[in-house]
Amino acid sequence: MYVVCKEHVELAIDMFVDEYEDAPDIVDLKETKFSDWDPPVKCKECENKAEFLVV
Repeated sequence: MYVVCKEHVELAIDMFVDEYEDAPDIVDLKETKFSDWDPPVKCKECENKAEFLVV
């Protein structure tokens, strides 16, 4: 699972495929709320706002 900004979505997809050998689902964090989990505020790769969850 990777929480990233728009700039790093492609990198996160590549890392997911390398690790799991399967295509990930991309979740837009602006449109999705989780009842038991608060996503990180910042991108895993930089200091930008996290916008997508790659799972």
